[in-house]
Parts: sequence; C-alpha cells; structure tokens
Amino acid sequence: MGSNGKKSIRKFSAMCLVGMAVFTMTACGGEEKSNINLVTTEESTDRIVNLFSPMEKTEADVENVARSATDKTVLLAEEKLGVKVGYVTYTAEDYQDKTYDDVTLDRARNDMDDLYLLNPDTIRTLAEEGKLRDLSELDCAANLRDVVKAANIVDGKLVAIPQEVVAYGLFINKDMFDQYNLELPETPEEFLECCRVFKENGIETPVGANRWWLETFVLAQAYADLYNGGNTEAEIAALNNGESKYSDYMRPGFEFLQEMIDKGYIDAEKAYVSEAIEGEGEDFLAQKTPIVMAYWGAANTETAYGNTDFEMLVIGFPSSRGQMPVMPMTGFGVGINAEHAEDAMAALDVMLSDEALQIYAETNRVISPSKNVEVECIPALKPLNDRIQENVYVLGSNAGMDVEQWGNTCLIVRDLLSGATVDECMAKFDQLQEEALNK
Repeated sequence: MGSNGKKSIRKFSAMCLVGMAVFTMTACGGEEKSNINLVTTEESTDRIVNLFSPMEKTEADVENVARSATDKTVLLAEEKLGVKVGYVTYTAEDYQDKTYDDVTLDRARNDMDDLYLLNPDTIRTLAEEGKLRDLSELDCAANLRDVVKAANIVDGKLVAIPQEVVAYGLFINKDMFDQYNLELPETPEEFLECCRVFKENGIETPVGANRWWLETFVLAQAYADLYNGGNTEAEIAALNNGESKYSDYMRPGFEFLQEMIDKGYIDAEKAYVSEAIEGEGEDFLAQKTPIVMAYWGAANTETAYGNTDFEMLVIGFPSSRGQMPVMPMTGFGVGINAEHAEDAMAALDVMLSDEALQIYAETNRVISPSKNVEVECIPALKPLNDRIQENVYVLGSNAGMDVEQWGNTCLIVRDLLSGATVDECMAKFDQLQEEALNK
C-alpha cells in the first residue's frame, strides 16, 4: 500500500452506521462534551426535506464512497418527487466530543429535522419514546429481508430501514496464517490456539483491537444458538420476562475476552483509547498483527482495508456454531412530528426502493436490505458472505429485546478493558435487565 493510503488510514474514523463514519462518535463511546460541529446544506425551494446524518468526508481529498452512494439515492428522490433534501450533518473532532447519538436524540426529541440516520440503540430509544413514524406502509417495506424487519420493529411498528445490512467479521491476514500452517479458526478454542502460535513466534499482539468493536466477539458467542437453534422467539421472550438472564448468555464471551487480555493477545490499554481502524489499521496493513475486526464495507474502502499488500479474508467470529457474522441493524427514521412529514415519507420510499438500493449496493458493493437486490462481493468477503447467504448470523441489535444490545455491550466491554472483573460486568447486565423488567 502506498504512503497516501497509509496516511488515509491514520486519519480515517471507522464506520458502522449504514457503512458511514459514525461509530467512532456514537453512543458506544466517549464522554459528553460541548464541542459540536453542525453543518447545514440546503437550497431554496418550496418543498424541502431535512436530513440529519453524520455523512461527512473524513478527508477533503478522499472520496467518501458511502456518502456518494447515498447522494445518488437522494438525487433519485429529488428528481422523482420535485423536492430538495437539505443535509444537516455532524462531525466530531475526536472521541471526546459530544457523541453523534447524543445530538441525534436531542434533535429528534425536539422535532428539529424530518429524516434521521440512526444507530441501533438510538432507534430503540426514540421508538420507545414515540418519536418515530411507522414505516411499514411504505412500498419499499414489502421488499425487506426478514432480518431487517425483525431488528427494527418496536411495539409492532417498523421504525427504521437501512440502505445496507452492516455485517461485521474478522479481517484475516491469510499469508500470516499460511506462514505458521494455521487453519482459519471456527471455535473460540481454535481462535485462542492461533493466537498462542502467533504470540510464541514473536507477534507481539495477535489481535488488533479498538474501543468500539470487541463486543462482536461477545455477541457471536452469546447468541450463536439463540439465532441459529430454531428457538429464537421463545428464548427472547424468556429474556424479556426474566426467566433467562442476559448475563448467562454474555458470560462466556466476557471470559473469552478476559483470557485474551491476560495472555496478551490484545492490548487492553491501547484498545480502550483507540479509535476504530485508526488504532489497529496501520499495524494490520504493515503485517505486524494478523487479525482485526471491522465491518463489511471496510474491505471495499481504499481508506480502510481495500488495498492490502497481502491476501486478506473476512470470516465470522468464533462461536460454538463456527464462524459467525455479527449484524447490527441501523437505518433511516422519520420524526413523528416532522415538519415535512409527507414529503419525508415519500422521499424515503424512493431512497429505499429496489431501484435506489440497486444503485446504492452497486456503488458500495454491500449487502442490500431488499431481498430483491444482490451484488457480487469481492473475493475477500466470500467466507463471510457464504455464512450470511446460509442464514447463519447473530444480530448485534434487536429491537425485540428489552435490553438494548449493541451499545450496552460495547460500554460494558470497555469496563472490562479498564480493569473491571467479569463478575462486575455481569452485574451490569443484571442491572440493565432489572431496569427493563421494572419499566
């Protein structure tokens, strides 16, 4: 990889929300500060729809492919409907700034915009507060994959729809695995054995980690059986009524992370303060560390891992059922009291139509939320995609669970990184469950 690409990696803030720059500034993250940068872009027109999102270029001279893909769908809506979509965008200078989710919650609660691009925990919060419209009557809703509906239905209402299905996996330096005659790991035990071999052969930190995404290991192990054992609805019902404990599901994954910390397979202190991809990306590209975790789109993105000097493969996280993709569900929502509600709903229906999603998927080369849209993935993503096409995955967020998963697990993993015991982390899950039961 050239020097320009490596420079981009150091500056790139990694992405989760619909493949865009967001999770380095979201509710999984830092302390609330007051330094906010809001940018408004709209043109004078009789019909305007205001969209709040984090869709900013990470560098002035680097193309934001995800933003470009969304822009194409917005343009389609403008042309078909005769409206103008005005962007209100958010950027954060660093992780200490006020989070994107904090700002989104404030704006949505105060009916400041029409459309919002939302993280999973924010979707649930706003839906429970009655701040999001039901999108189930939109034409595009009929084309959605079941997994999208399951993740974003709250109290019987479809409150958000994404433009892509975000899938997380392990990014593997296949050359380094071949060098030490290692098979790609399927189970937690096999993964730990790979780390042991790397460590004993002088690889200081086999797994590059950041402060956002280690929860993917936990979620894969916690819910592999729940989502793939044929008893999903009953198990979730048992969690929601208190018959089962979230902490019992979570404990094996936290014990797994603690073992990785204790054996030096991840650097907990570095991970605790590292931004996604910025923290571990350079070492991965330099072949100093053989394993990192990231989302699907990072494999396609020049500013992330789309141009390596080695063979890269993206596989699922280790679990009792083998390599397991983790899929947090996100999406666009419409404010319940949106000033331009009718136009906002119509614009979203166009932006999420099969026609628009085909454009989006071909631009970004991602998994579409529509069951009618398929795009061939790059070879590196084939192992992860094969599992998803087999309907093998774990949801990183599920609006049907009374305890929000993605954000809460991320924050409690950060407690583990900063020295909390596994028992102390499990007590936090028990507290969250008790609070949910008492609502």
